[in-house]
Amino acid sequence: MPVISVPYAFNEEELYVDLRSIFGHSLYLKCEGFNFAGSIKLKAATEMVETAERDGVLTPKSILVESSSGNLGVALSMIAASKGYRFLCVTDARGNLSTRLMMEALGSQVHVIADQEANGGFLGARIEYIRALCASDDRYVWLSQYTNPSNWKAHYRTTAPEIARQFPRLDVLFVGAGTTGTLMGCARYFREWHRPVRIIAVDSVGSVSFGGPPGRRMIPGLGMSMRPPLLDETYVDEVIRVEEADTIRTCHRLARRGFLLGGSTGTVVSGASDWLARHDARELTAVAIGPDLGERYLDTIYHTNWLEDIYGKDVLNSREVHAGSWDSDAPVARWRRRLDLQTGDLNGDQHHQLQDRKT
Repeated sequence: MPVISVPYAFNEEELYVDLRSIFGHSLYLKCEGFNFAGSIKLKAATEMVETAERDGVLTPKSILVESSSGNLGVALSMIAASKGYRFLCVTDARGNLSTRLMMEALGSQVHVIADQEANGGFLGARIEYIRALCASDDRYVWLSQYTNPSNWKAHYRTTAPEIARQFPRLDVLFVGAGTTGTLMGCARYFREWHRPVRIIAVDSVGSVSFGGPPGRRMIPGLGMSMRPPLLDETYVDEVIRVEEADTIRTCHRLARRGFLLGGSTGTVVSGASDWLARHDARELTAVAIGPDLGERYLDTIYHTNWLEDIYGKDVLNSREVHAGSWDSDAPVARWRRRLDLQTGDLNGDQHHQLQDRKT
């Protein structure tokens, strides 16, 4: 039984979901959301803060500041509250309301950038705001998850070895690409592994991380509106780009089976299942990293009005969503058939009583 005194000391490292029964392919999902921050970003946040403390950059008088679309902001809010630091998260209008409220509940200050850039992104504006803030007051310490090597080193030290211990015959690893910290840490680790592991990056359509034109992206988490400074493509074997509508359908398909997972996880699973469907994967050991859980997306991905306003009414009208899901009418139909059989042997009063129950 783990007993902890600080919230960042606990993180479930060995939980995997076998998705074969849902998607028809052997795919193990490493669930990273079971910690007090609710996402994989706890690992990078802890590593960056502790490195800054060891280097003397972060002192008791410092004010942490970071640009985040949500999950890293929550992780830093939790750590800052635990360690007694002040923290300012600079985010944008795409962020989930529940995420902003969570950061504020933890005592953090949240600044929302409302104006988009010409490429449809917010990241450049967020970074410029932080740079101006740091120039105006030397108490501000910007950890810069986009350039900080502790971001990828956290996953080199933890996430990748965790997977290697459980799957010594790993063939394919699917990793979502945001800042690319998780991707680079795992890719570097498995480049040194005792056998070849195919590293497949999963990105969002509209992201420019691996080139291509920028586009509208409404789901926070994966994807970037600039090339990630941490990215070294020589470590990546293949890139898959996922449409947001496919992310949404995958999230809802998982939810129909009881797994309420986040948008980043839905993107990774969608890309992985598509890749496995196009390849002979019967003998492959495949793992996908699921960065987050779904509670923070209840007002977006899992909210019908939000979906219809942005993606149209047909976004969930797909066999893919309903594949293998429970038919809510089937139990009622079976009950009525049994009832009809029973009423043949009942007197009139009993028959009417049962008919009343049905209505």
